[in-house]
Amino acid sequence: MRSITVSLPVRNLRVSEGFFTELGFTFTPELSGPDTACMRIDTNISIVLTDAERYRDRVNDDADCRGSRGEALLCLSADSPRDVDEIVMKAVIAGGRPWPVVDDRPGHSGSFLDPDGHLWQVTCPPERARHETAATAAIAA
Repeated sequence: MRSITVSLPVRNLRVSEGFFTELGFTFTPELSGPDTACMRIDTNISIVLTDAERYRDRVNDDADCRGSRGEALLCLSADSPRDVDEIVMKAVIAGGRPWPVVDDRPGHSGSFLDPDGHLWQVTCPPERARHETAATAAIAA
């Protein structure tokens, strides 16, 4: 089975670690170091928050580590539209900024910028969104 690890440069490792902890993510100390924090997304998916100076050394470049919104769109799945809204709300409360992503696909999505300016989108697939809408309507009836 394949895995994916994404390294993201951050200005302040502890601030970023605290931000993502507020969103409910956990970190793996044995895969982290003084300049990195390994955040588990799922069994085979990790995000390594890396101090910007260490990140530049790692990619052997004078990389722009300011979290350019165009560098990548990091998408997370959610189980329901309510979960999408809750994650975005937690991100804003923890110091992120809401961000409007134009998404014309079916389902429900929301987005935010983390404290370093990385763009995140949280999505709920259409089949889950329809299921929650139908369940809510049935409860209300």
